[in-house]
Amino acid sequence: MTKKEEAEGRRRRAPKDHFVVYVGNERKRFVVPISYLKNPSFRQLLDNAAEEYGYDNPNGIILPCDESSFNSLISLLGSH
Repeated sequence: MTKKEEAEGRRRRAPKDHFVVYVGNERKRFVVPISYLKNPSFRQLLDNAAEEYGYDNPNGIILPCDESSFNSLISLLGSH
């Protein structure tokens, strides 16, 4: 594996205790802490994603909401 490939792999992986979701029509990448899984609103969003895209989506976790709504949710979650 080349250094470039290693660097790309590190950028694609989430840091420890975090995971990646994709949001909006542009599929913007967000790295969020796993602690968000304790929040009922975030879990509902994940349930909606599972209903819409299934559990084995090869493109990762795509959340069915717009970027503005997601930013509002994570802003609220980050303040607690």
